[in-house]
Amino acid sequence: MGPMGRDGEGFLTAASLLHPLAVLVLMLGGGDVSGAHADPRPSFVLIMADDLGIGDVGCYGNTTIRTPNIDRLARQGVTLSQHIAAAPLCTPSRAAFLTGRYTLRSGLASHGRVPVLLFLAGSGGLPPTETTFAKRLQKQGYTTGLVGKWHLGVNCVSRGDHCHHPNQHGFHYFYGLPFTLFNNCVPGEAIDILADVELALRHLSLLLGLALLTLVCLCASGLLSISGRLLATLTGLTVAAVAVWYVPFGFLQTWNCIVMRNQEVVEQPMVVETLTERMLKEAQNFITRNAHQPFLLFFSLAHVHTPLFHSPAFAGKSRHGVYGDNVEEMDWIIGQVTETVDSLGLANNTMMYFTSDHGGHIEDPIRGGWNGIYKGGKAMGGWEGGIRVPGIFRWPGRLPAGRVVDQPTSLMDLYPTLTHLAQDTEADRALDGHNLMPLLEGSSDRSEHQFMFHYCGIYLNAVRWHPPGSDSVFKVHYFTPNFSPAGAGGCHDAQFCGCHGDRVTRHRPPLVYDLLRDPSESRPLTPATAAERPLAEVLERVAEAVAAHRARLAQEGPGGPPTQMSWGNILWKPWLQPCCGTFPFCGCHDNATFAG
Repeated sequence: MGPMGRDGEGFLTAASLLHPLAVLVLMLGGGDVSGAHADPRPSFVLIMADDLGIGDVGCYGNTTIRTPNIDRLARQGVTLSQHIAAAPLCTPSRAAFLTGRYTLRSGLASHGRVPVLLFLAGSGGLPPTETTFAKRLQKQGYTTGLVGKWHLGVNCVSRGDHCHHPNQHGFHYFYGLPFTLFNNCVPGEAIDILADVELALRHLSLLLGLALLTLVCLCASGLLSISGRLLATLTGLTVAAVAVWYVPFGFLQTWNCIVMRNQEVVEQPMVVETLTERMLKEAQNFITRNAHQPFLLFFSLAHVHTPLFHSPAFAGKSRHGVYGDNVEEMDWIIGQVTETVDSLGLANNTMMYFTSDHGGHIEDPIRGGWNGIYKGGKAMGGWEGGIRVPGIFRWPGRLPAGRVVDQPTSLMDLYPTLTHLAQDTEADRALDGHNLMPLLEGSSDRSEHQFMFHYCGIYLNAVRWHPPGSDSVFKVHYFTPNFSPAGAGGCHDAQFCGCHGDRVTRHRPPLVYDLLRDPSESRPLTPATAAERPLAEVLERVAEAVAAHRARLAQEGPGGPPTQMSWGNILWKPWLQPCCGTFPFCGCHDNATFAG
């Protein structure tokens, strides 16, 4: 671990504490970390859960899973009831959250069957040309840190260029998962990355192997005679098939499931059993180290993505099996972080925020989440269950306690909100989010989001319209992904619902819902049931908004940004694989110690 720097990596040594300048700084600051920093700008602690359903949280209506710490944040702050993710999947949602822009603008919206990054050693990721809120705050003198999940790429051309890495996107310090938590990270779990491709390659390898073995046996017994060239060709095909199948899929745990500290791999493969404790300590220590200066911490939890954690302290404690145990453990983690902020005397100058990257996945009744009254879930397009997420802000003394905002808001709103509070006045590129402070403080009762656009990959799936002077929110669906509404069949034969072709149902005319009166999207409006305004008017106004939206996107260049989600960018490339030790024999264990 290196010396103490702006990124907070490392800890102050006794020698550095004796340095006259360090002593002077401590004296001016009171020499006590319990005092809030003198800078009037607030610090930020942003906590994002992974795959959490909005219905899994007590303050959003759950009565059977205990979330006292999240509920306390809601009582002490502001709760958003219509907080919307830009996509129902990790990679595109997180890209939009960090940049304040629809994912289409960064090239991370998929046009094919794979909607998220699948291999840590792929070349796709958040482009270096994009600007995150962390990079903007970094320029304003904030110390910035990311603890937890990234899932927005690492390398572009060579191992170690780190062009997509969090350190290149505004985070001074990074500790956590550069990829994500997949089933492959836990031995014995079923494969969940291109499972159908893996199965087809395995069968092909077996067939070629059996054919080769049969030919060799027949030749050895004299029953068959074939040329050496044919035998060599078949042998080469068999070896190639086994390599193509086994190399990327057989080593997924070692190559995908790793922990990094900044740009160094510190654990490969990751030890899931201790991951929660380590990430929590990293988050707490980052706050403690930076208590005397403005900081931004993005704590990106691995909970409650599958495979679920099996922590002894929480096992069997909930009423909903291992999934409920995970939600309650996640709530405990949030309570520990909140206690750290409060015990250091930072609460009145720290905005805390809690959300999820998208809705819960509903296919697995044992390990999946609950999206309350809302239809659909993770990877199911623009249905509310996949994109409506918790949104809670706490800032004692600045935000009113117990306030509920029932206006359309977006995860993309964090970017302009943070830059506004950091007093960043630099001209910015086109943003799709809006500053939330007027809504949060109560100086405005109307969202600036009159229209919001919901994408399934690169395809415009649905649009919501919040007309001026009305409480209604109309939702127009142009197509809907095919799935079993009850969740029993989920997305049928695919891990993710598709966004085009025979995997969607197109609606002509489009389906229209009034979310004020029908939040579960169960009763499409008809000309006879459209009470507030004519259905034709809704469709006309939304069509005009779509045309204007597409014109704004086109201003950034013909054809949009280069796609990061092509097969060429997604598939595993050995020369990009992060590794501790000598590739391909990667392996190390995180023996880090933590400061008190």
